[in-house]
Amino acid sequence: MTATDQSQGGDAGGDAGGPGGGPGDGLEEIPPEPAGFLRRHVFSTDHKVIGRQFLFLGLSFLAVGGVMAMLIRWQLARPGVPVPVVGGLLFGRAGGLISPAAYTALFTMHGTIMIFFAVTPILIGGFGNFCLPLLIGARDMAFPRLNLASFWTMAAATAVLTASFFVPLGPPQAGWTAYATLSTAIGAPGVGQTLWVVAIYLNGASSVMGAVNYITTVIRLRAPGMTYLRMPLTVWGFFLTSILNALFVPVLAAAMVLLFFDRVFGTQFFVAGTTVGAGGDPILYQHLFWLFGHPEVYILIIPAWGIVSDLLSFFARKPAFGYRVTVAALVGVVILSTVVYGHHMFTTGMSPLLGESFMVLTMIISVPTSLLFLNWLGTLWRGASRMTTPMLFCLGLVFTFGVGGLTGLYLADVVADMYLHDTYFVVGHFHLIMAAALLLASFAAIYFWFPKMFGRMMSEALGKWHFWPTFVSLNVVFMGQLLIGYAGMQRRLYDPSVYEFLRPLLPLNRFISRAAYVLGASQLIFVVNFFWSLFRGQKAPKNPWAVGTLEWTVASPPPHHNFDRIPVVVRGPHELGHPAARALGKDWLGQDEGPVRPSADNATDGSTDGSPPDGSTEGAA
Repeated sequence: MTATDQSQGGDAGGDAGGPGGGPGDGLEEIPPEPAGFLRRHVFSTDHKVIGRQFLFLGLSFLAVGGVMAMLIRWQLARPGVPVPVVGGLLFGRAGGLISPAAYTALFTMHGTIMIFFAVTPILIGGFGNFCLPLLIGARDMAFPRLNLASFWTMAAATAVLTASFFVPLGPPQAGWTAYATLSTAIGAPGVGQTLWVVAIYLNGASSVMGAVNYITTVIRLRAPGMTYLRMPLTVWGFFLTSILNALFVPVLAAAMVLLFFDRVFGTQFFVAGTTVGAGGDPILYQHLFWLFGHPEVYILIIPAWGIVSDLLSFFARKPAFGYRVTVAALVGVVILSTVVYGHHMFTTGMSPLLGESFMVLTMIISVPTSLLFLNWLGTLWRGASRMTTPMLFCLGLVFTFGVGGLTGLYLADVVADMYLHDTYFVVGHFHLIMAAALLLASFAAIYFWFPKMFGRMMSEALGKWHFWPTFVSLNVVFMGQLLIGYAGMQRRLYDPSVYEFLRPLLPLNRFISRAAYVLGASQLIFVVNFFWSLFRGQKAPKNPWAVGTLEWTVASPPPHHNFDRIPVVVRGPHELGHPAARALGKDWLGQDEGPVRPSADNATDGSTDGSPPDGSTEGAA
């Protein structure tokens, strides 16, 4: 099926405002459901099945990356002490001790897995695939077969990465950024680092396939009436992040190709001339990596911002404050993210004038992100908040993102960064943004869309027991890292206690590690809740959260074709607390609900709120 195979409601054009159809009657031919187990559940082209596959893949690697984090924290808290329980199994040759080589491999693979193989599949692959067609009123992605190829390319990437654990000389040890010359054959002999390069390339190929699909789907397959300013902010998040993926993942792919050539064919793109008499430049790798790497921060966080912007509105029971400003801020972040990567390289000896330019641009990008934050507060202000589990995780993101964003201003300053660069202050800032905020957004999305994905409700009680220890311990861990980083502790140290000036930080490191163990143990509550609810949870109604976006107009879980009749959208996604809804005995209006006029019994003194009679809006501003 191609982008033109899927009829979305009639002839091109029309007054309904949709991209590819007038209102029509919505009774297009429904595609048949595939037959056979493999076609339905393994090699499916159904976006919902592929979304679930990405979700389970990402959650599996999230667990692996989380175990690695616990091992890293053990080494920092108890250097020279064997790891209990699993030490003999994982590090038998070293008597249960984490060796320097094993420690280096742990933080290399922890960063790689969490960024490329956990958060990316969960948020972008999982919820992007599952939600995007449903949110815009489409029956599937624009290119279902490309969608299938995207998942299995990601699966191949995970297989290659996993294989790197079982080769001579072990897994890669060059850090998740794989800086040259450390990641070339000179600094990292053995097959492990080469397999890492191949895995990242395949991961990028999967991301580009998904990006092309998402962009085309949003532009071409929106339901009639679904104008850009009627799209949920979640859709804006996936749409904009796909643009960044399409533009900048090929830059990372180029770096991986050149690094692969250096490792396998003996070229010298990233090997300095003073080393082998060639004309290569290790700094070139850093330029290529961070030209992708800083947009990657926003590639991951923008979908989280979109999801949280919608969920805060839904559970505050009021329209999203400043909808158009939020959209403009997201677009502004996308544009500015392309010109700020140099702040990662202040210590490489770049021109002071160039460094000053990157400093100013990095500080400017805090303006649209501040607007997002203020709009979230505006949405919450005087709302009738329902403190459900998804809402709690969204509020947790608002807090952690605020703290993490403020710490980024110090790293944007050239002078401050000279001291803080490569300390645990950077680790704390990075984790508050990329770990805490993304983890909280992922959990919010899981608790919110689980009923639609699997047709069952997750336990609210277990969800809240999961949230509170997660939120508290998570902030203790990463704010503690800010403190030890400000005190001068460098990242990637195998045993900080060998440095006399860092020995006073050992008690704080142990306290941070204890908080990390609480964080890890808290996720067991989620595991129990997830799998118990998957098989034994309460059956989910069609619309358990009482919100108006299109995915909640179909059954839970949705049928193969999503919609029996393609919906016609008449209003924005956040029509909550609208006077017109009172005539229907509720506080929300669906995006596809026809014109509703308040009855005389529900009107108060004949006053209105200035909305059109049918309550329609282009976007809840």
